[in-house]
Amino acid sequence: MSQLHIIDHPMIQHKLSIMRDIRTGAKDFRQLLTEISLLMGYEVTRDLPLEPVEIETPMCKTTARVISGKKLAIVPILRAGLGMVDGLLTLLPVAKVGHIGLYRDETTHLPVSYYCKMPSDICHRLVIVTDPMLATGGSSSDALTMLKKNYGCTQLRLMCLVAAPEGVKKLQKDHPDVDIYTAALDEELNSDAYILPGLGDAGDRIFGTK
Repeated sequence: MSQLHIIDHPMIQHKLSIMRDIRTGAKDFRQLLTEISLLMGYEVTRDLPLEPVEIETPMCKTTARVISGKKLAIVPILRAGLGMVDGLLTLLPVAKVGHIGLYRDETTHLPVSYYCKMPSDICHRLVIVTDPMLATGGSSSDALTMLKKNYGCTQLRLMCLVAAPEGVKKLQKDHPDVDIYTAALDEELNSDAYILPGLGDAGDRIFGTK
């Protein structure tokens, strides 16, 4: 069963509170999202396997531990998911990056796909899918389905900033093998399928579009 990981570190909660504030502009919003993504990355990658290696420090030879050849990929759901990539790449500089373009139909609230480009070896990598808002769960579920069916991905994790119970429920139903990492589980969706209390449209706030 998919597990929900709520990362409630004080620094993440502090930064998220500033992001929620309507007075926070695009520049600060982007910077805070990058910082939170870096901090969340520690938890998303906490269980990566390690292996011993022999090294020599300035003092002597010793056995240290490094990540055991685990290949990683980051796949943002366009466009808002792009805001989480730089933070993760700071932590995981050798990760490859794919892109999935989805937008939400304003009438049906269902996701529509318009772009998809992946690294050639994506199926052999642990894939971290990023999308700041897990609202209805439609976009994230469709993106995960595409990665599984079209690219053969079997190791997938979803990282979001804010989740709604409805989105979590859908994702756990559709993808019980994919763990969810979020900084907050909010109350509900409103009639327009926006998260309450949420932080508004993440894409608009990242890029300054209204």
